[in-house]
Amino acid sequence: MRRALACVLGALLLVVGISALGSAPAWAGPVDWHEVPANADGRQWWDAGSLRVNRNGNLTVLSRFQPAAPADQPRNADGSEPRPPASDLYVMEIDCGQNLYRDTSINGIPQWGSQWQAASGDDLISSTITEACAAGGTLLAGF
Repeated sequence: MRRALACVLGALLLVVGISALGSAPAWAGPVDWHEVPANADGRQWWDAGSLRVNRNGNLTVLSRFQPAAPADQPRNADGSEPRPPASDLYVMEIDCGQNLYRDTSINGIPQWGSQWQAASGDDLISSTITEACAAGGTLLAGF
């Protein structure tokens, strides 16, 4: 019985060891933020280091949006500028051919079943789509 248990444990360790050797380490590319022109809604950046083509042939990119501070936001007690609003991180899937996007993750939370949408006059999103698709052209051409 003891011998059988040792064989099973040995086989299990061997399988785990082989699978660990065969898996590639997680790779995080360099962060290369590009800011699109800001507007009254806020500021937006996209990360050129995150550009990928997914299995559907669409471009994915990490983007960051920081809403504009309210116009009536008072200065700090010491007279300094108030802290800017917190920014949110999005993983956008972009259909460059149709100029559509959907957010597949917001602040690390998957957005299952998110719907395709047009930028609909949102200059920050429109600029992000345009710039990311231009930068990802070679990636898309190789798909």
